[in-house]
Amino acid sequence: MLKLSKGAEKAIKMLTHSGYEAYSVGGAIRDLLMEKEANDFDVTTSATPEEMKTVFSSERLIETGIKHGTLTVVIEGESVEITTYRLDGDYDDNRHPKSVEFTRSLSEDLSRRDFTVNALAYNPISETLVDLFNGRGDIEKGVIRAIGEPKARFTEDALRILRAIRFSSTLGFSIDEKTKEAMLECAPLLENISKERIATELNKFLCGKNVKNAILENYEILSFILPEIKAMHGFNQRNSWHIYDILTHTAIATEKMPPMLRMRLMAFLHDIGKVHTFTIDEKGIGHFYGHNRVSAEIAKKFFEDYKYDNFTKERCCKIISLHDTPIEEDKVYIKKRLNRMGAEAFFELLALQRADNLAQSPEKVSINHFSVVEKLANEILAENECFSLKNLAINGSHLIENGFKAGKQIGEILDYLLNEVIEERAENKKEILLALAKAKFGG
Repeated sequence: MLKLSKGAEKAIKMLTHSGYEAYSVGGAIRDLLMEKEANDFDVTTSATPEEMKTVFSSERLIETGIKHGTLTVVIEGESVEITTYRLDGDYDDNRHPKSVEFTRSLSEDLSRRDFTVNALAYNPISETLVDLFNGRGDIEKGVIRAIGEPKARFTEDALRILRAIRFSSTLGFSIDEKTKEAMLECAPLLENISKERIATELNKFLCGKNVKNAILENYEILSFILPEIKAMHGFNQRNSWHIYDILTHTAIATEKMPPMLRMRLMAFLHDIGKVHTFTIDEKGIGHFYGHNRVSAEIAKKFFEDYKYDNFTKERCCKIISLHDTPIEEDKVYIKKRLNRMGAEAFFELLALQRADNLAQSPEKVSINHFSVVEKLANEILAENECFSLKNLAINGSHLIENGFKAGKQIGEILDYLLNEVIEERAENKKEILLALAKAKFGG
């Protein structure tokens, strides 16, 4: 017996008691069979939208997509999306069917879905699991396999290509060979998919536990989104710091980052400019001078093309541009970095540098260095040591009250005092800083 959410179970009971078929379907059932926590329990039913309105007349209804047979019922404090069994008409844009036709057949409805692991339907009343395409077997084998003819599924909806990669990454599954062949053949159709929808799938894929393998196994498809990826594959860096080609290094670094979107994006894009900056010196050693800057420029265009928010774009590009700058094991240096970047960005840079290092030659890995830097930075924060103007024991009002003229010089004085405190040449005490200001600037 699979445990559905209260809202989904009640909706299915109400439909079933009214004489209709009803099942929870899709990813939630897949996750339950994998003994994972499940969310978003979608329901499919033989009832038409008008019949659903009658069944749920006592509940709050939202006509989410009634033209396509979908209503949302607010039940047990939960929004449950319920869709009539349907058949899709022809697709004319590689994404949306031109029309849909309602049907009373569950098998016809399941046949139009994308992958076998997502075409499982479960009724909690009869405890019936409907599995027409051996989705349960594919879950046990860890395989993503398209339903029916793979090329037809991807021609209908090209976004399914990226969904397959996303599921491979998040579930840790491999992709069936025939399905993968069709994905690559149909990859040019991704040009017809909106940038926002592509970004949504990419974001989920990057945060998956199997992201390294998903990148390496699907680099040709991903190159339709980011062309440099194809050139990165097999690119020998010819440098003792790197035993991997650029793409393998990138894939490892991405997986070594915490599974948070912004941090995974930084790692995925941090070396994207290397293919444009490669040089070989007289000893045959490869170099990538300025690749961090070029990578940030390419990343900026990527974020703009795929409609990411400005904060994500600016933060990621800033960290990428700095990722090759060493962080010293020194509190004064770290405080200066914290002042310029802020604590959150500093720790993101540290995380990227650690992941970058872990993806290099084993003898070059220096985990202890990053642990020392992290420890020193945490001590600075825990002890509330001064590294920014907001922590300074004196402000502009204090200076003006003591005879300094309002204006540009106030900022110069505060910057000077902050630097003296950071450099540990002065204590962060109001009286001391005021005396120092008077000695240096008069007033």
